[in-house]
Amino acid sequence: MKKKIMVVDDDQETTNLLESFLKMQGYEPISVNDSTVAVETANQVRPDMFLLDLMMPAIDGFKLCRMLRDHPRFFHTPIIIITALNDKDSKIVAFGAGANDYITKPYLPKELAIKIKAYFEPGE
Repeated sequence: MKKKIMVVDDDQETTNLLESFLKMQGYEPISVNDSTVAVETANQVRPDMFLLDLMMPAIDGFKLCRMLRDHPRFFHTPIIIITALNDKDSKIVAFGAGANDYITKPYLPKELAIKIKAYFEPGE
């Protein structure tokens, strides 16, 4: 069974690129371009991991990360932040909100692949 990875980013082009990349890596991507429906969608599809952008209208990635951590079903689900924000404060707030990892754009696809794999196949 393929691992489901939910991508939440308000930029359609970004989610399309990540979907293609995740499919090539053997995962099942689910994309949401509206953060206000992310938790509801996650409840329906039950992803094994989240990839979140931070800068989104309505509910930003920090708040969404906290919302997912407050939800019993997603308390232990890995959350990787993928963002253009490269400052210390954003990283501290993201980790404080419950993020497991933080990658800044532009990132190396190989780096993302290795980080994702580490959550699904620890110790390999």
